Amino acid sequence: MRILHILSQMPDFTGSGKTVQAILRKSCARGHENFLVAGIQDTFQLDPDLLPPDHTEFVRFNHGDLDFRLPGMSDVMPYPSTVFSSMTKDQIGRYETAFRQVLQKARKLFRPDLIHTHHLWIVSKTARQVFQGLPMVTSCHGTCLRQHVLCKGLDLDIGNAMSDIDAVLCLSRHQKQQIMDIHKIDPEKLHVVGAGFERELFYCESKPEKGPVQIVYAGKLSRAKGVPWLLGALKKVTGPDFCLHLAGAGTGREKQDCLALAAALGGRVKVHGPLPHETLARLMRKSHLFVLPSFFEGLPLVLMEALSSGCRILTTALPGTRELFEQARSGMVDLLELPSLETIDTPFEKDMPALEQALVHALETSIRKAHTNRQPDIAQVYALTYNFTWKRIFSKMEKIYKKVTML
Repeated sequence: MRILHILSQMPDFTGSGKTVQAILRKSCARGHENFLVAGIQDTFQLDPDLLPPDHTEFVRFNHGDLDFRLPGMSDVMPYPSTVFSSMTKDQIGRYETAFRQVLQKARKLFRPDLIHTHHLWIVSKTARQVFQGLPMVTSCHGTCLRQHVLCKGLDLDIGNAMSDIDAVLCLSRHQKQQIMDIHKIDPEKLHVVGAGFERELFYCESKPEKGPVQIVYAGKLSRAKGVPWLLGALKKVTGPDFCLHLAGAGTGREKQDCLALAAALGGRVKVHGPLPHETLARLMRKSHLFVLPSFFEGLPLVLMEALSSGCRILTTALPGTRELFEQARSGMVDLLELPSLETIDTPFEKDMPALEQALVHALETSIRKAHTNRQPDIAQVYALTYNFTWKRIFSKMEKIYKKVTML
C-alpha cells in the first residue's frame, strides 16, 4: 500500500512522535511505501534513514509557514510550544489553512491508498476533508481527548469529521469508551490496538547487585506527570539508599520548579535532560525501579520499555495503566491509587498532603523490594510485555489497514 502518515507536531520527542517513527519502520519493513506530513519548527530534521526527503512534507512553525510556535497536544511539551486553548481564532484559521495546503500538495505528489493520522483533533479533521473518498485510520494517543476538555470554548467543529473516519485505533478499552462518549463514533469503527515497544532495544541485563537502588523517571518535567510530587516525596523517603535518574525535558516555570526540587535532593538525583532512545534503554537496563507518578496518561509506552528492560514498576493506577497491568498487582508492578481529580490532570489541593504521604509509603515499599531482590523476574517480564512488541502491534494495525481498504 501507499500510506500517507500525518502528525500535527514534531515526529520525535513525545510518545506520538516516537510511535510515528516506529510505525514508519515497521511499515517500510513490510513492503509498504510511506510518506509523512508533520509539523516542525526551528532546526528539526528527520532522520534520513527513516524516510527520504522526497517522501516528506512539513508545515514549518516559528519563522516558517506560520509565525508562532508549534501547538503541542500536551500543554507542556519537551520543546517550546503554543498552547491550543490560548490560540486566537486567526491562529486556528491559519493553522488549518497551512496544513490543508501541505496535505493537498502531498495528495498530488504521493497519490496515497490510505491515510493514517494521529490524534482525534484539528489536523485529522482537515485530513478527512482533504482526502474525501480515501480510507482513513486515526490513532488516538489520549492527549486529544484532554484537549477536547480544555478547549471547549474554541468552537472547533471537529465532531462530524471524526465520525467519518473509517477506523480509530485505541490504546485501551477505557479509551474506547471515552471516544464513544466524546465523539459518538460508531463502536464498530473503534479498535483496541494498544501501543508498542522495540524489544530489540529494550531488553534485560544483569542489574547492579550493590550500591544505591537505581530509580528512573523518563518523561516531561511537568506537574501533570507528577514530577514535583515525586521529588517532594523522595525527600521524605527513609530506608535503603537510592539514586533517581531524571530523564526528560520541559519548558517554562514547570521545568524550573522541577529542577529546583531536584537540586534540593543533592547527589541523590541525576538530571539527564532529554535522552536518545538508545541511551535511555542503556540507563533502564542498569536500573532497578521505574516510577511514573502521572495524573493523566493514555497508555504510557515507557512503562513497557522499562518493564522489558527489567525495571520494577511503580505507577499511578490510571484507567489505561490499570487495564495494562490488571493481572500484575504484585511482583514486578505496583499501582498507586489516586483520589478523584479536580480537572482532567490536576488533583484537589486538599488531597495533596495525603497523596504525598501515600507516594512516600509506596516509594519506600518499592525501593525495599528492589534492594532485596535486585534482579527481575524474567518470566513475569516476558509474560507482561509479550503482546506489546511493535511487531505484534503493527500486525494488528496492518489487519485494520487491509479491512478499510478492502484488500
